Amino acid sequence: MSDLRPQRTGVPEARGAAAGAACGVGAYTIWGAFPAFFGLLGDAGPVEILAHRVVWTLVLMLAVSAIAGRLGRLRRLDRRTWALVCAASAAIAVNWGTYIYGVVSDRVVETALGYFVNPLVSVLLGVVLFRERLTRPQVLALVLAAVAVVVITVDYGHPPYIALVLAFSFASYGLVKKVVPLDAGTSLTAEGIVASPFAVGYLVFLAATGAGTFLSEGPGHTALLLAAGPVTALPLLLFAVAAQRVPLSTMGMLQYLTPALQMAWGVLVLHEDMPASRWVGFALIWVALAIFTTDALARARRRRAAGVATR
Repeated sequence: MSDLRPQRTGVPEARGAAAGAACGVGAYTIWGAFPAFFGLLGDAGPVEILAHRVVWTLVLMLAVSAIAGRLGRLRRLDRRTWALVCAASAAIAVNWGTYIYGVVSDRVVETALGYFVNPLVSVLLGVVLFRERLTRPQVLALVLAAVAVVVITVDYGHPPYIALVLAFSFASYGLVKKVVPLDAGTSLTAEGIVASPFAVGYLVFLAATGAGTFLSEGPGHTALLLAAGPVTALPLLLFAVAAQRVPLSTMGMLQYLTPALQMAWGVLVLHEDMPASRWVGFALIWVALAIFTTDALARARRRRAAGVATR
């Protein structure tokens, strides 16, 4: 007699997807709250904060890798992989340093602009470096983004350097990470190994000259600098879990949570200046992102439909 009870084979997958979505929301929310955290470290300079972020992230990731038994992977990396890791480490160091500078100099809205523009810059780099073909909606989105940058340049009186550096450095980091044959945790650990000699050297220099703030601004400040490690690593680990369980289309939508939260902090909490012309520039970016995202979702649906049809 056949078993007529309902099958529950989809339950684990559904739970996994829900957990992945929760991890994705957690990662992007933590990134969105970064202005609140790094704003507390204003007594230290941007480079000192960056150096502590590199060092304590590496310490944490070495401990995680040791517990997970993954340290052996680092010893087996070949020269090509280390070269890619060096490129990724340089790109993310530029990104982190620029972001920290933007936060401590009260330009949080401009940092948010950088992460709004980032998906469009990734597409642009794909065209330039890999000769990828653009769809008409993508072309329209890029044109609108270019117009937005011009509008914001006129508003500021100069190009939005912080936003552009953030967008291009993170897009470059993403391109390198696509070809690095490492999981997220091992890659982050390797990137820290590459950057840590520079970070440690700078912190030793600050200590020797008496210019460092690690021990001079009280235990609260010291604890915050130490916390830069887990604050950096936690969203990256959550993101890695989400990326394995959540469709790329969903992750693409979630990514806008970060700059939206950052912009809200800059406007509502820090009361950064937002004249009408700047709102126009941001509105053009949002329209471009809406077109870009709609096109990406439509193409993803067509691919899924084509895959089902060929089975």
